[in-house]
Amino acid sequence: MAAQKKDPKVRVAIIGCGGIANGKHMPSLSQLEAVEMVAFCDIDQARAEKAAKEYGAHDAKVYTDYRELLEDKSIDVVHVCTPNKSHADISVAALDSGKHVMCEKPMAKTAADARRMLEAARRSGRKLTIAYQNRFRADSEYLKAACRRGDLGEIYFAKAHAIRRRAVPTWGVFLNEEEQGGGPLIDIGTHALDLTLWMIDNYKPKTVVGTTYRKLADQRNTANAWGDWDPEGFTVEDSAFGFVVMENGTTIILESSWALNTLEVGEAQTTLCGTKAGADMKDGLRINGVDLNKMYVKKPSLATDGVDFYEGHSEDPGYKEAKSWIDAIINNRDPIVMPEQALAVTEILEAIYESSRTGKPVIF
Repeated sequence: MAAQKKDPKVRVAIIGCGGIANGKHMPSLSQLEAVEMVAFCDIDQARAEKAAKEYGAHDAKVYTDYRELLEDKSIDVVHVCTPNKSHADISVAALDSGKHVMCEKPMAKTAADARRMLEAARRSGRKLTIAYQNRFRADSEYLKAACRRGDLGEIYFAKAHAIRRRAVPTWGVFLNEEEQGGGPLIDIGTHALDLTLWMIDNYKPKTVVGTTYRKLADQRNTANAWGDWDPEGFTVEDSAFGFVVMENGTTIILESSWALNTLEVGEAQTTLCGTKAGADMKDGLRINGVDLNKMYVKKPSLATDGVDFYEGHSEDPGYKEAKSWIDAIINNRDPIVMPEQALAVTEILEAIYESSRTGKPVIF
């Protein structure tokens, strides 16, 4: 267990000081007065040193081996920002050493690894959450509140959208199946599926059918957002699709791609169809239904301005995620993203991959 502190600040360690740590975790945590970042670990020592210099406390320590970092009993929280393959081993070790853990999405490379993480959280009594920051967007929060209130009625059909036309990530290990476990399905499909399951509050799949494709990966002169990828290093799918039937009969279609010849693009979006109304995020948040025998479309204004010379203030989802997480630790409450929920996401993603590989449906 973490040592009792005289210092009221929550002492946070960062394991993995690459893109997502620099793009979201460390900038967000640095805005919280209750947080002190005291340790940084990366297999590239220079990266860890740079992070410590930019975001660390005056006496922050730098490591290249996360096991050494975890020996520090004064650390309260660990953020795991490494490739998918190592999520489970690091998270389990951190939980067993008495630290609370926020792990970057997806929960793990495999469902078995995700279950190990959940077991470690229960065994240690520490909190575990997964970084699904899209739940903290203004449109997501509004739609969740509408769903919770019952505005859509019984939601029996939904779509999870994670479609890019040409935006294959060409850096790091994104294209490496061994390190990541897959391509767009496990990378951005995971966000869309999490958002959809959260909206309908349903985490019990029954049957999954999936298809994955590697159809465009060998092409060149691709107009990719980050420049041409290396076909030889592209060992994951470029698109993947799933058909999920839940235990209560609800149907979910999941679509994901990094490269697909389509104009229907959009990621971390959901479409919901209920008995009272429907909703989508295709042109901002739209809620549709019938009232007084007429069909309607309602578009809530989520802007925070409306006054001359004032643009308003909207909190970044990454910041809101970090703030909510640290508040959960300080006030000893459940995090917004529970590990049991993230496990269900991983199980469904794995079932899509398995169904595609075997050509058979996966029955839970």
